[in-house]
Amino acid sequence: MTFLPVLARPLKLAFPIFVFVLMCCAPGKAAIQYALSLEHPEQHLFHVTVTIPNVTGEVIVQMPAWNALYQIRDFSNHVKQVEAFAGSERAPIEKLDKQTWRIKGSGTIKILYSTYWDEVGPFASQLNVEHAFINPAMILLYLSDRRTEPVSISVSNIPSEWGIESASSWSIFQSGPNRLFVIESPSYDALVDGPIEIGKFQEFDLPGISPRVTVVIHGDNWKRKRVEEDLRRICQYELKLMDGAPFERYTFILHVGKGAGGGGMEHTNSTAIGVGSDEYLSGVAAHEFFHLWNVKRIRPATLDPVDYSKEQFTRALWFAEGVTSTYGAYTLVRSGIWSKERFYMDLSQQISELENRPANRWQSAEQSSLDAWLEKYPLYNQPEHSVSYYTKGQVLGDLLDILIRDRTRNEKSLDDVLRAMNTDFAKRGKPYRDSLDIQLAVERIAGGSFEEFFQKYVAGTEPFPYQETLALAGLDLRTMEHSRATLGFSAERDATSGVVVVQNVAADGPAAASGLHIGDVILGWNGAEVPRRPERWLREQKAGDVLKLRIRREEKEIALEFRLGEIKEIFYAVAEDPHASEKAQEIRDGLLHGVTSAVSVH
Repeated sequence: MTFLPVLARPLKLAFPIFVFVLMCCAPGKAAIQYALSLEHPEQHLFHVTVTIPNVTGEVIVQMPAWNALYQIRDFSNHVKQVEAFAGSERAPIEKLDKQTWRIKGSGTIKILYSTYWDEVGPFASQLNVEHAFINPAMILLYLSDRRTEPVSISVSNIPSEWGIESASSWSIFQSGPNRLFVIESPSYDALVDGPIEIGKFQEFDLPGISPRVTVVIHGDNWKRKRVEEDLRRICQYELKLMDGAPFERYTFILHVGKGAGGGGMEHTNSTAIGVGSDEYLSGVAAHEFFHLWNVKRIRPATLDPVDYSKEQFTRALWFAEGVTSTYGAYTLVRSGIWSKERFYMDLSQQISELENRPANRWQSAEQSSLDAWLEKYPLYNQPEHSVSYYTKGQVLGDLLDILIRDRTRNEKSLDDVLRAMNTDFAKRGKPYRDSLDIQLAVERIAGGSFEEFFQKYVAGTEPFPYQETLALAGLDLRTMEHSRATLGFSAERDATSGVVVVQNVAADGPAAASGLHIGDVILGWNGAEVPRRPERWLREQKAGDVLKLRIRREEKEIALEFRLGEIKEIFYAVAEDPHASEKAQEIRDGLLHGVTSAVSVH
């Protein structure tokens, strides 16, 4: 997954291009069946019926506590009016804890409930008069002891002008004037790993890509030529890099425009992405598409299988997310979407962000991964309290690649490590042992020990060897003083309701001078949604830029306006060394173009 700032743009609906397959037969019989009604979408309520056969005595069901983000979000918070029936008789139902219910009865049990969702972005679900976006794990109860049984989901009461799309195999059944949309899946886990878009959208397949890649776009702030060409280049490069597709069909579900959210979420055969405009799409898409391999199939054992009821702690997010960011940047420069100067600038920004966070001195890449579940707390996200496994992992990926190329005279690279792990783990359906199997794969490819590197820089917190490592690739790291914008306050987003509340306000800052108080609820941010990661939004701003907030305080809405403050820090700039050796130049070209070749040492 990844996050990006959201721009304030007007939202208009695009009209759908779709083909429905109408069938006269009835849906197939799955063991557990979910029926979803979209009746009265303006009420934002998904009406759910769960049919569970073969119950003896009682059945226990749960609502996932988390999904998509490494945050406990308690989706049961959205659920209301849970009822149960055994045949035609009402069945006794008892709530055991915040996410678990026990129903007494035998035979076939039906459970009925409603769940309220009207949150934008790929990390939530939404039902309104414009569309329905469904992350099934946020809506569907499950049986912890029957997750491997076949399941189906049917969706009814779909407005006649709405289209339907999902990466899952689906059919449209005709029953009188109403359409019935049905997905059949081998398990609950497989079902909930496929988001569904229902509404007015445009749809097309990427040209020249095989297997089929479909693009579904809800929104208005985009141009087809740019979206089609960027996504085509991204998919083409990454499929070639990883020796072919692990899917029969892949789907991009894109929400583009004002209020679309910021970032993307990976799924087994699809991704859901929300961006303010197509300007930000390629950066998110390159990251999310590479997750097809790294994390969805090349998967750490600590995340497998998914436990929906509690946190799953792992030390491997620096690789699963951070090195995926390494390949997001590689894809963009190697496919020609970025210039090499843009690639150097991105690497410069990652190093600068890392080195200007005091927590980098004491929080390792592995510990940052382990502490991912603390990210919903604004204090934790401050520079003194944490460093991002995305950032630290991306820089580690670049350094590892250079060292592998140097040791093998540019005959091998990090690309070979990813392909080897795809063969050894993904294709065998076998998870890897966090950092250990990553280290062993690197050592097999490089032909020597990397134990010291992993001890010092992955598990440990010793300063990264930037100068000496970058020099091996004909690159130099220069420093300069840099000024950047600062908010002067921090805020926390409630994981379930999405409400953003101010937690701290710098006493001597412009936010405090404007009248912002601790406890204020932020409703609007420069006329748009509050960005999910304000620190990333800040990267695009300058000190002195105006921030307009709409807040709620004691049931009263207030408009505040102030100029962003300024903080000075050291900026690190990556540049080419004009005096680099021939070997270093070839390694540099290998990084930029994704190639290897035997070189002699001069």
